[in-house]
Amino acid sequence: MKIGELAQAAQCTVETIRYYEKEALLPAPARTSGNYRDYSEIHLERLSFIRNCRALDMTHQEIRALLQLMDQPEDNCHSVNTLLDAHIEHVSIRIQELLKLEEQLKTLRQQCQSEQAVQDCGIVQGLNNMEVSNTPERHTHLG
Repeated sequence: MKIGELAQAAQCTVETIRYYEKEALLPAPARTSGNYRDYSEIHLERLSFIRNCRALDMTHQEIRALLQLMDQPEDNCHSVNTLLDAHIEHVSIRIQELLKLEEQLKTLRQQCQSEQAVQDCGIVQGLNNMEVSNTPERHTHLG
């Protein structure tokens, strides 16, 4: 199938497919006599797998590791479990970071309870006076 057909079947864009090829997440397709890319069902399955992983917020590195593990189908799945456990931990850390962020934003929002001039707005003043060093450093695999 051509790249446009693959994109439609996988419900993504042609650019996404080209990007995943460039990142070596998708194998290079065969070429037709006219030098067009010729994708197979294997490409569609792999692309669907990648998109499912991305929907779970997995990094390209994590996806690449899973794909390498899938290329060894007879091996024990311990490494898959370990990878997913690490990803779950990243998600848990990110949830805690987002909860702290939510609390900071709610505190900031309480600084302006009535409509007034922007120059007198407690939120704007709070943002102007906020120290960046108080912003927690993110400790997840997403950066």
